[in-house]
Amino acid sequence: QVQLVESGGGLVQAGESLRLSCTASGRTFNGYLMGWFRQTPGKEREFVSAIRWSSLNTYYADSVKGRFTISRDNAKNTVYLRMNRLKPEDTAVYYCAADRKSGGNWWAPVEYDYWGQGTQVTVSS
Repeated sequence: QVQLVESGGGLVQAGESLRLSCTASGRTFNGYLMGWFRQTPGKEREFVSAIRWSSLNTYYADSVKGRFTISRDNAKNTVYLRMNRLKPEDTAVYYCAADRKSGGNWWAPVEYDYWGQGTQVTVSS
């Protein structure tokens, strides 16, 4: 079993930056695909970004491409999401997720086996 804990959320103004962290415990996440999703009330969980174990493959939603950067430190069992030039529409609860199969459907929530509790990001205009 893997436990995921997100941190780094908060309230910022438009144009500012935040870095989210997600640390895995319980077992190593060697080989896992790691992803970030976000959700606002009444809407489905939305893919934000994902990264493979080697970090050679990263994926981004069009809405965040060029502003967000995903990275991981496998030695620390931690994945990061650097969010620059934040916009009010980025406001959401952000969730970290882990896929032990490292499958091909990196954009789909159903691909992932483990989820964190989420961290709130609020961007004021």
